[in-house]
Amino acid sequence: MSTSASFAPLQNDTFLRACLRQATDHTPVWLMRQAGRYLPEYRATRAKAGSFMGLATNTDYATEVTLQPLERYPLDAAILFSDILTVPDAMGLGLSFALGEGPKFAHPVRDEAAVAKLAVPDMDKLRYVFDAVTSIRKALNGRVPLIGFSGSPWTLSCYMVEGAGSDDYRLVKTMLYSRPDLMHRMLAVNADAVATYLNAQILAGAQAVMIFDSWGGVLADGAFQQFSLAYTARVLAQVKKEHNGVRIPRIVFTKGGGLWLSEMGQLDCDVLGLDWTVNLGAARKLVGGQPGGPGKALQGNIDPNVLFAGPEQIKTEVHKVLDSFGTPLRAPQNDANATGPTHIFNLGHGISQHTPPENVAVLVDAVHAYSAQQRK
Repeated sequence: MSTSASFAPLQNDTFLRACLRQATDHTPVWLMRQAGRYLPEYRATRAKAGSFMGLATNTDYATEVTLQPLERYPLDAAILFSDILTVPDAMGLGLSFALGEGPKFAHPVRDEAAVAKLAVPDMDKLRYVFDAVTSIRKALNGRVPLIGFSGSPWTLSCYMVEGAGSDDYRLVKTMLYSRPDLMHRMLAVNADAVATYLNAQILAGAQAVMIFDSWGGVLADGAFQQFSLAYTARVLAQVKKEHNGVRIPRIVFTKGGGLWLSEMGQLDCDVLGLDWTVNLGAARKLVGGQPGGPGKALQGNIDPNVLFAGPEQIKTEVHKVLDSFGTPLRAPQNDANATGPTHIFNLGHGISQHTPPENVAVLVDAVHAYSAQQRK
């Protein structure tokens, strides 16, 4: 495993500072799924790799596609190119991706015997992920920080039980309501596996980590707290807060989680990601904290479909999101490490594969220009 001693010093720490609620000259921006199918160069590399898993498991290809969006746009962070389902795949569930379709598991977990077999996987089976993290970090050469990630215990369980994506979550919710004991057992294994996995990414060179609770929002109130939030908290209790004396920010994103924002504000993480249904100004009042006091940095939350509008409309919508958050913490002259409300600009969910790449350039430039102006 590499240590930070072998990596170049960071040139742009805007994203990490914003994660830790420290003042920045502009609002940092990165995009969920920024390395992906909307970029022709990504599609070309994927064609060379032959399949999605061929891409994700090859260190050179994973490094190449992670850096592609940074060659095009002045983004403030890179995110590891991988998939949220690598952990259950390492548990032996047999992950595959058909072109144009989502992920599928050959061996879904649907009964007591299947749940009883689950265990935290040997991290050597995920060596390709950690090798990619180290390779990407070296290739970035200090340009911007690298974010590692995992699916949340609940989101992994959804795929593990359903065997694929789902419209109604019937199978996983049937288990949740009829056999909560099995659901809790699976979630506990998943939480411990996710924590082990994220810690290994940090050791390999990830400078921040993100938990994607993509399906938390499909749960009923009460069920969310018991079956999603509690297990995200179990992950966070085990994930490193620092490595080699450097803070490692932890980000939690629950799609559809706006209803539970005040409860998510109690999580032991640095940043809460928001989807586009949440008002940023209201979220800031609720969990963003006051200058000098505790609180969460907020990440999000423009609707990804804004990127199908024309340049002027994109700029207008970017300004609306930045205005909704309001002026972030301004650096006090005598204290560079003072803390207060900060914002990381992102989409409210992953970028659509149909997005025109030139529109992303408009968005990134608009975020940087307008947010710098806000601080004057």
